[in-house]
Amino acid sequence: MSEHHHENYENMTERQKNRTIWSVITASSLGTLIEWYDFYIFGSLAIVLSTKFFPSDNPTAAFLSTLATFAAGFVVRPFGALFFGRLGDLIGRKYTFLVTLLIMGFSTFLIGCIPSYETIGFLAPVLVLILRLLQGLALGGEYGGAATYVAEYAQPHRRGYWTSWIQTTATAGLFISLIVILVTKTTLSAEEFDGWGWRVPFWISILMVGVSYIIRKNMKESPLFSKAKSEGKTSKNPLKESFGNKYNFKFVLLALFGAAMGQGVIWYTGQFYAMSFLQKVMNIESAQVDSLMATALFLGTPFFVVFGWLSDKIGRKAIMMTGMLIAILAYRPIYDSMYKSVNLESKTVASNGITEKRTAKIHPETAADSLVTFHKETLFTDGTLVKKDSTVHWSAKGPVIKDGKPEEAKISQSVKLSDNTKWYLIFLVFIQVIFVTMVYGPIAAFLVEMFPVRIRYTSMSLPYHIGNGVFGGLLPAVATYLVTTAKDAGHATWYLEGLWYPIGVAGICLIIGLVYLKNKNNNIHD
Repeated sequence: MSEHHHENYENMTERQKNRTIWSVITASSLGTLIEWYDFYIFGSLAIVLSTKFFPSDNPTAAFLSTLATFAAGFVVRPFGALFFGRLGDLIGRKYTFLVTLLIMGFSTFLIGCIPSYETIGFLAPVLVLILRLLQGLALGGEYGGAATYVAEYAQPHRRGYWTSWIQTTATAGLFISLIVILVTKTTLSAEEFDGWGWRVPFWISILMVGVSYIIRKNMKESPLFSKAKSEGKTSKNPLKESFGNKYNFKFVLLALFGAAMGQGVIWYTGQFYAMSFLQKVMNIESAQVDSLMATALFLGTPFFVVFGWLSDKIGRKAIMMTGMLIAILAYRPIYDSMYKSVNLESKTVASNGITEKRTAKIHPETAADSLVTFHKETLFTDGTLVKKDSTVHWSAKGPVIKDGKPEEAKISQSVKLSDNTKWYLIFLVFIQVIFVTMVYGPIAAFLVEMFPVRIRYTSMSLPYHIGNGVFGGLLPAVATYLVTTAKDAGHATWYLEGLWYPIGVAGICLIIGLVYLKNKNNNIHD
């Protein structure tokens, strides 16, 4: 049967092959897109989740704990790559990524069902962590399967173009997660969203997974794997052949340190770190950040396919290394420019631009005390609006005294951008997305071509998921830590210090890639 399927595919005309590959790409991409959506909902809602699943007495620690839980999903991805990669090389690509889809879908749905920390205490973060780890394992098996599956249907001279469609799914998944959150936020009141509405994006995932499962179930196995299986050429022990064989293991290491590692940090800087920077460092209100990011991602996504197609013409290495080099040189100037675009010292307050009011409510823990909020809004001549809330704990005798002095006020500030500044920031994020498309567009074809069919799923999945899951996934937590430390130490450019991590990792990767990677695309394993 499988030999027959391979012969059928080989005997097709170019037009029939193109039609077949479009159905393959649709089925693979839809599932992969949903898995990315599931994975990123957690990151996009990190600020809200930190108040639901972690103790609320220290917001910074709660946010860092949420980022650490987010990162945990990334760190286990290589283990998912090993487990499911082995399965994919033993029993086939199709069945393996059916399983990963279902694990991911149910884990996401259940995160949306977990009661809050206030209701079940420490069980809440523990359950979230377990489900997050399951998400990471599933994603570890998904991407390698989808990329391998599409690549094995693609004509070798167009492999970069066809696999680049799979590369759009990660950004599209992030884009859709932002849109779903935006729609949910605008449909519900702030209280409803904070109370239960944040769960809706997690629940929606189960519907999308159902549709994708039905589509994937009807797909055939990849022709190259079918041929290898019918000829008895599949691997008996993919893990041993991939990593126990010195010659192959050398290519695994090269794929990781010469390509995937740098690609991983550039991907996360251009999408996740940019988003975190806008929210946490620049204090832009979250709805504006979501729409700003969604616009930049929407404009940038077609370039995955452009650079995938171009890699078929001029080689994968040239495009990926150029993308890394430009990113390394441009990150600090770009982020400096982003930060200074909302520098209030250079703006003029509009006439009658300041409004102030005071509100009070009963303290939730001490009924005799109040929480008094001083609310100040400042409108600037360019249309920028700054809202600042200072909340103080007030007793019948006046401010509450702690350690011999009044308890510190809790201050929160958000900036609403003028249209000009918003479009300028969209442009700066868009440039970063272009760097992402340069390194990420060609990488699926590049990794697939490094390894033979019999151990391809296992061998390509591991370097990809260490590069993205470990080096990339740790970026938000490491960069946030570097920025916080620099700010506490009083550095003048504290807001740029988080960038040393992606610049350093991408710099090492660029040197290794330039020296050791081949310039020509490799079709030897077909």
